[in-house]
Amino acid sequence: MSSLLRPSSARARSSLTVLTAFLTLAGPVAARADFLDNLNPMNWFAPEKYVTKVLKDPPAEQLYDKGLAELKTRDFENASKSFSKLEKAYPYSQYQRKGLLMTTFSQYENGSFDDAIGSAKRYLTLYPNSADSPYLTYIEGMSYYNQIPDVSRDQERAEKAVAVFQELIAKYPKSEYVEDARYKVQVARDQLAGKEVSIGRYYLIRQQYTAAINRFRNVLAKYQDTRHSEEALERLTEAYLAMGLPQEAQTAAAVLGHNFPDSPWYKEAYSRLKGENLAPSEDQGSWISKTFKKMGVG
Repeated sequence: MSSLLRPSSARARSSLTVLTAFLTLAGPVAARADFLDNLNPMNWFAPEKYVTKVLKDPPAEQLYDKGLAELKTRDFENASKSFSKLEKAYPYSQYQRKGLLMTTFSQYENGSFDDAIGSAKRYLTLYPNSADSPYLTYIEGMSYYNQIPDVSRDQERAEKAVAVFQELIAKYPKSEYVEDARYKVQVARDQLAGKEVSIGRYYLIRQQYTAAINRFRNVLAKYQDTRHSEEALERLTEAYLAMGLPQEAQTAAAVLGHNFPDSPWYKEAYSRLKGENLAPSEDQGSWISKTFKKMGVG
């Protein structure tokens, strides 16, 4: 039995001798302590030790050029990140302004319109008198404009686009963006009028005539310079006839015929009146007549 244990005992003594020799040659006590810690199984799954290092920001020009290079390859998402990093790394400097400007542009080109709106607003708050303020206002307006949905959905974006473009026109009348802003206002207002007409039709079909008339009235009061005013007048003719108010129906048709004589909507309104043995006849005291005269139409 003792002969079977000897080899193991010999190997144990040999291993202990090697370990002792290694520790003797291993150097300072601290080094030996680290070595023993590594041999301890309880330390094998301990959290790693991290050293906190303060990394310097890349030079401003390097960040700016990186963003420009990414723009050149149409990598707008990474470009916006590079310019955003530039803006945050160099506050109260020209690079903050340039970084925020280019961040807004990159976000817009990337189709990240809500991010572009936020960045544009921040720029205009920090640099209201900047030479680039008209451009940033235009970007904000376009970011709303590009999100305008069809008339079956909420038109909040159209309303905001109109407000921003009107602000651009009022504050920067000589800006190169004014002409396009005016066109975009017209398109967005047409969309808002279309929404009102759509809702009015909904009520008209369901014979909720008062609610329908209120919607068509909004079109004449707010958006009569849009193409939807023709339909609104015809729908008023229809609604008033259904309510048994022929004089208002005749006025609506008369105003429609006077301002849009070639409109197919006038032909429809005329036909409806004729079916009731009536003809277009304007009542100057009607709200319809007053609304058009107030707006300089008719």
